[in-house]
Amino acid sequence: MKNYSMAIIGLGGMGNWHRELINEKTWFGGKLDGKGLDNLKVTGSFDIAEARQEFAIKNGLKAYNSMEDLLGDPTVDIVLVTVPNDLHKPFVIKALEAGKHVVCEKPVALNSKELQKMIDTSRKAGKVFAVHQNRRWDEDYLTIKKIYEYKLLGDVFRIESRVHGSRGIPSDWRGDPKQGGGMVLDWGVHILDQALQMIYGKVTKVYATLTNVTNELVDDGFYAELTFDNGIVYLAEVGTSNFITLPRWYILGRDGTAMIEDFSGKGKIVRIKDYSKNDAVPIRTAAGLTKTMAPRTDKTIKEEALPSVKSDIRDFYRNYLAVLEGKEKLLVSLDSVMRTMKLMEAIFQSARKGKPVKFE
Repeated sequence: MKNYSMAIIGLGGMGNWHRELINEKTWFGGKLDGKGLDNLKVTGSFDIAEARQEFAIKNGLKAYNSMEDLLGDPTVDIVLVTVPNDLHKPFVIKALEAGKHVVCEKPVALNSKELQKMIDTSRKAGKVFAVHQNRRWDEDYLTIKKIYEYKLLGDVFRIESRVHGSRGIPSDWRGDPKQGGGMVLDWGVHILDQALQMIYGKVTKVYATLTNVTNELVDDGFYAELTFDNGIVYLAEVGTSNFITLPRWYILGRDGTAMIEDFSGKGKIVRIKDYSKNDAVPIRTAAGLTKTMAPRTDKTIKEEALPSVKSDIRDFYRNYLAVLEGKEKLLVSLDSVMRTMKLMEAIFQSARKGKPVKFE
């Protein structure tokens, strides 16, 4: 495999994250594991902020004077676009037309029409265009996906995916509708993409509501219920005013329940142990007795550890380089990115109408 040179447009938080991942061979918590990506190196960047230009030079990068200078450098093979969402389309198209392969952060565009224009341009230019849907490599997600795919809970009928915070929306582009702000585009692009990657089937119905607790210009949270053609109901929820958070994952099957608390992956599985018994100890309350909602006895259920799943986000780039060599197909296919984009549009449509809408 040949060596590839990458330049970054927008050396902010995510841009620098990519630089560290590739050049400094860092991993979780900034640890140095020495594995890295031997065939890829970030060699330069351009940013309108002078401080970031200086930062680039201090870290051994060529700081281009303009985007045009960067795109005109024949030594640059790949351009990484990590600017605010509203600039993705024009920057990606310019890079493709300049003969560069392109990786873009997500959400890749503000709507499906913009994305289609980017895809059309990449095909015309004959260059590889990919979207960095990084949270397909989250280990909490991959753990739930394994539980579902291996039927560890029997037939699953409901999956709940939540991301909760209590600090509102950061005071940056995320609060500006013109720049593609709001939680549907910021976090929905992740957890909705995970839903579509986990459940193999069509979404027959979408019902969604948006919240505007701390921000009137864009959604600061949302609730979306997806009904799949196999009967599974998938709840995707993002909140930014949740001072007590609900579990990151909660999955229900006929034979048990699994829960993951947060991104750390802490959680458990509780499964039925004895199908012949339905023992319970009735609960006495001040208003009366209940047997229906009484917990099972320990004789009928068992608690288990979650399955172990490990991932490496650098596999995104390993796959991308293999695609450039003609050896593999994109793991994050453009068709899947388009499907997630159209699902986000369906969520906005349902919220506007105040009723469920059809999706596929």
